[in-house]
Amino acid sequence: MTASSTRRTAARSRIAAIGAIAVAGSLLLTGCGDQTKGKDSGSASDSSAPLADLLPASIRDKGEIKVGSDIHYAPVEFKDSSGKVVGIDPDLATALGDQLGVKFTFDDGTFDGLLTGLRSGRFNIAMSAMTDNKNRQEGVDADTGKKVGEGVDFVDYLTAGVSIYTRKGDTKGITGWSDLCGKKLAVQRGTVSEDLAKQETKKCPAGKKISIEPFDDDQQSQTRLRSGGVDAASSDFPVAAYAVKTSGGGKDFEVVGDQVEAAPYGIAVAKKDTQLRDALKAALNAIIKNGEYAKILKTWGAQDGAVKEAVINGGK
Repeated sequence: MTASSTRRTAARSRIAAIGAIAVAGSLLLTGCGDQTKGKDSGSASDSSAPLADLLPASIRDKGEIKVGSDIHYAPVEFKDSSGKVVGIDPDLATALGDQLGVKFTFDDGTFDGLLTGLRSGRFNIAMSAMTDNKNRQEGVDADTGKKVGEGVDFVDYLTAGVSIYTRKGDTKGITGWSDLCGKKLAVQRGTVSEDLAKQETKKCPAGKKISIEPFDDDQQSQTRLRSGGVDAASSDFPVAAYAVKTSGGGKDFEVVGDQVEAAPYGIAVAKKDTQLRDALKAALNAIIKNGEYAKILKTWGAQDGAVKEAVINGGK
């Protein structure tokens, strides 16, 4: 999930991409509303994998990379009707595992707790549509500007912006962030949507502040909007587009305005785990070169966010 940066660059809303995302979504009956915490795996261990020797021996011997992820964020990661973890991140993890000779095991948790779990050693990496930015790299709290812990490194693998969406045919006159004054907005806790709302409400006149309702996951935000409890919701563009096309058969929501804050998603790795970080970078570059990366993004309608090469800590 995207997190804030100091810049605010509007990008043309890629509504055409919604159709491509929906093609992928139509192949799966999503289990997005399943709040059960669980695990699922990517590629199986394979000692003959071309980049296996790049991994730390401890991970190579176990044949597994433990992944912290909020698995309620279709189409990036979610559960299908059988309970299997699917989406952009799981598919990329499987392809990376083929290069590294290990399986990626996804462990479900709330988004705002993933970096804590990473730092404590519960996970080897966090892969959950997490935006690479300086605050996270340096362990700085976005609200206070104070250092709250050790930062993390990121291996950047996709670019995405943030969108606002409303109930279909009931936009409340909202066409962008400046129209949210006096409105109720649902967001996922710890994301750029929440950060932007906090920034925007400071610009609103007295008595017309944004009423921000943060939730543990994006599905709860969508439920709140669907019921009419809020005027709008915000999430990363791929997620908003997917919700618009699939929820209620495309009858529940619509995207309003342009996406903003285009920034890279990164795989988060503890600062001390430089060998693992570099192995992931090499594996990502390998699947970019062999075409598997592009194939996966096209499957999920996310090809507009493709990167040309893996970058470490490219977020601003």
